[in-house]
Amino acid sequence: TLVASDAGKSVPSTSGGWTVPNNVFSAGDAVTLINASGSDMTITQASGFNLYDSANAGATGNRTLATRGIATIYFVSGGGAYITGAGLS
Repeated sequence: TLVASDAGKSVPSTSGGWTVPNNVFSAGDAVTLINASGSDMTITQASGFNLYDSANAGATGNRTLATRGIATIYFVSGGGAYITGAGLS
């Protein structure tokens, strides 16, 4: 699970993926996720949080980050953010 101190940083993972919590980050915060593994990983949208996919007409929900993919989350509020990246579906 991402934490407030991850703001402005890159957060690599080799297993397990990430959960984006509700009401932890502030408007203007950004976090970059790096899939440093050989398999796809899930980016989980926590309950009450809206993770908008910029490349998919703003659809919300969990996302998949492909092997060696990279994605950036930009927070517009504590309860919502936009995500974009390479290898993101």
